[in-house]
Amino acid sequence: MNSALSTPQSSIDVIVIGSGIGGLCAAGLLARYGNRVTVCESHTIPGGAAHSFRRRGFEFDSGPSFYCGLTDSQSLNPVKQVLDALGESLQVIPYDPLGKYHFPEGTVAVYSNTEKYLHEVEKITPQGAKELQQFIERLLGLYDAMKNIPTLALRSDWQVILVLLQRYLLSLGQMLAYLPLLQSSVGNVMDATVKDPWVRRLIDLECFLLSGLKAQGTIAPEVAFMLGERSRVGVEYPVGGSAAIVNALVRGLERWGGKLRLGCHVEQILVEGGKAVGVRLQNGEILNAPIVISNATIWDTYNHLLRPEDLPATYRQDALDTTTIESFMHLHLGIKADGLENLTGHHVVVHDSHQDITIPGNTCMISIPSVWDATLASEGHHVVHAYTLESYAGWERNDEYEVKKTEKAQTLYRALERIIPDIRERVVLELIGTPLTHAHYLRRHQGTYGPAIAAGQGMFPSTHTPIQGLYRVGDSTMPGIGVPAVAASGILCANTLVERSQTIELLNTIKKTGNT
Repeated sequence: MNSALSTPQSSIDVIVIGSGIGGLCAAGLLARYGNRVTVCESHTIPGGAAHSFRRRGFEFDSGPSFYCGLTDSQSLNPVKQVLDALGESLQVIPYDPLGKYHFPEGTVAVYSNTEKYLHEVEKITPQGAKELQQFIERLLGLYDAMKNIPTLALRSDWQVILVLLQRYLLSLGQMLAYLPLLQSSVGNVMDATVKDPWVRRLIDLECFLLSGLKAQGTIAPEVAFMLGERSRVGVEYPVGGSAAIVNALVRGLERWGGKLRLGCHVEQILVEGGKAVGVRLQNGEILNAPIVISNATIWDTYNHLLRPEDLPATYRQDALDTTTIESFMHLHLGIKADGLENLTGHHVVVHDSHQDITIPGNTCMISIPSVWDATLASEGHHVVHAYTLESYAGWERNDEYEVKKTEKAQTLYRALERIIPDIRERVVLELIGTPLTHAHYLRRHQGTYGPAIAAGQGMFPSTHTPIQGLYRVGDSTMPGIGVPAVAASGILCANTLVERSQTIELLNTIKKTGNT
């Protein structure tokens, strides 16, 4: 056990608030390093935005449904690295094409295989396909330079420099050629390689799906990671849905002695003399620990879990002023599957080419995971999850709420009709989620998916806070709204709290067992 984290008064070394992927990754690793860890989850289901839920025989993903590199030994996916460290693994179903993008002017199948993907684009714009190839090659070079430095080796303090110099000097040398790209926006790479307007819109769409922002706002390493993983490692769906990843992380946490408490709502982070000393639960119980890690958003942590006087006033205000990505409308359906034998699982529908793809309702994401994993639906049926951006503003639980929900869901139904024309006649179960649903079930500020910090417009708030012993993980600490970003935040936080030698020992152990 890392004695630096333990205190005589407490039987807990680390309290983690929230069991999202970031919180579970931090908690699991800290338990693996020998610390006594307790995760407090407000909900009765673990997983945060990645939890699954069951209704009338249908298993629904509440959030992410697209995964790369969960099992491949060559993968850079931080989730895979944490699972390796915890001695856990997943069963997956690989598939290709990874999805279809439906524009008003036509549909493109998106293949993991870059050649196949470019061939699809060539059908629409031959010149654009050549430019897209240059764009992809530039970013894959960055991916190849990054891949020899696993996220599991990194930390979020100055000692990361020592780790890199001692262990990854050669890889750092390879990275030098790509140094300008590390803080560059995808838009800059696109401007240097792509003139074709259709391909530029395609790149904007891929960035939007990844970060919630278009190419100019998305940092290049994010897209390099995505392109590298999907083309070099492949796309796959975990058997059992998102819950399978969450359950594996929980098993790993408990295997190494950590505890998960469900239905355990933290009311306040306790701070004395500028130091975190524990938490107070909704039921009045107090848990003491010298380290508290919040997996709540930056807004919820600083606005609800801490008292205003616990933070420097200007720091607190700047943090609370961080711009948010909008919330979402969700449509979860159970449908009859007869006659849908050739259905594919992922689709993105853009309704109007003349409107910005980020306008709520214009770009709709669709996932039908039961085409890969039949156990998610009752026999003869499919599960469907469709979602689109939606502003939190203007939503109230009043007499018009149900009518507004139904009206707002129509854009999702219209998108689904591009894939399954008679979708409305097939529905046997309909659940409509709004930004209020998001805010309520996930206890997230205005139901947001994280900060909208554009590339070059500021740094993401890090895992550190001005309060000694208080750290943060999750989507408001790392760029990107995807699972790899939040898992990476958990790794960086956990490694920062232990000695470098412990991390190196863990990396060597995993190497010996052949997992990396």
